[in-house]
Amino acid sequence: MTLSVVIPAFNEEAILDRTLEAVHAATAGASCEVIVVDNESTDRTAEIAARSGARVITEPVHNIARVRNTGAAAAGGDVLVFLDADTHMPRDLLAAIADVLHDENTIGGAVAVDYTEFRRWWMKWYIAGWRFWSRYFDMKQGAAQFCRTDVFQRLGGYDESIYMGEDIEFYWRMARHAKRTGARVHFLEKPRVLTSSRRFDRMSLWKTLLLTHPIFIRLGWKRKSVWRDWYDKPVR
Repeated sequence: MTLSVVIPAFNEEAILDRTLEAVHAATAGASCEVIVVDNESTDRTAEIAARSGARVITEPVHNIARVRNTGAAAAGGDVLVFLDADTHMPRDLLAAIADVLHDENTIGGAVAVDYTEFRRWWMKWYIAGWRFWSRYFDMKQGAAQFCRTDVFQRLGGYDESIYMGEDIEFYWRMARHAKRTGARVHFLEKPRVLTSSRRFDRMSLWKTLLLTHPIFIRLGWKRKSVWRDWYDKPVR
């Protein structure tokens, strides 16, 4: 089984080297390629990725679903592992994903997320509420997701009409496909990835509570104008 780790990246020079260092530690001894999809960054993102040994490709259109799909189209692995650029994977994550997929009836899944320490101490309670709603609506976010390449292609990849929450929508389609075909998806509770709390720390209070709420994401995910804090002036 070969794996392709696909990392979308837009102006991530401040954090990408640490992300890639963790990825390379996890891929040691594994049959794996690392692809960074540079979304026309204006900083040293592409340079840092290339210097780390990752394969760098460019996607000029600012649409996260399209960026993910561009990486998937270039990948040669049997399994696609999508990882956010501000997310660190533990050393044993890829081995855990491979172990899950040794069951040929499992087509993919997602990985549970922990956050770096919040500057706003009360955010941990908000995140607890987010986890409640995400569990209720089966919203598995895409800081780290994985899918067999043939299934990903059959499903048509991520929906490029969606600007935020494309990971949630893809997980739902993957789960529905599994149900129709008698297969299964797997949610990895452990090991967890560690993603940056920067957006929760630096956005205004009202934006944090509104734009990161799972119900609002679902209602507005096809309206690009709503997501300027991700596309026009992203938190970095």
